Amino acid sequence: MATNSSVFQGKWHIYEMEMWDEDYFNMALQAYIEIKANNLGYFQFGLVEGQTDGKVVAHPDGARFEFSWDGYDENDPANGCGWLKLKNPDAVEGEIRLHLGDDSTFLAQRAKSI
Repeated sequence: MATNSSVFQGKWHIYEMEMWDEDYFNMALQAYIEIKANNLGYFQFGLVEGQTDGKVVAHPDGARFEFSWDGYDENDPANGCGWLKLKNPDAVEGEIRLHLGDDSTFLAQRAKSI
């Protein structure tokens, strides 16, 4: 029972990370993850940035948007995976993993449209 990926679409501002404090994850810009209609997207926190490719996957505790990513960690090539799960229509919880490196859970809120 997969959910339509449209509920995950949009830009989400990361406001809490288990592994890093706000001084780090917002050092370059407001940390975010963005999911587009084609299930591709982007994210950045601290000096880590990447392009995502994902899909919705059913889990016993609810649908998740699971993704792989490819990008950079402090200008070095990096990749990994992660997921998002809706807490409510305007909030998600998730996890991001760096291949052979750190991983962190995070909380994010839907960015307000201007």
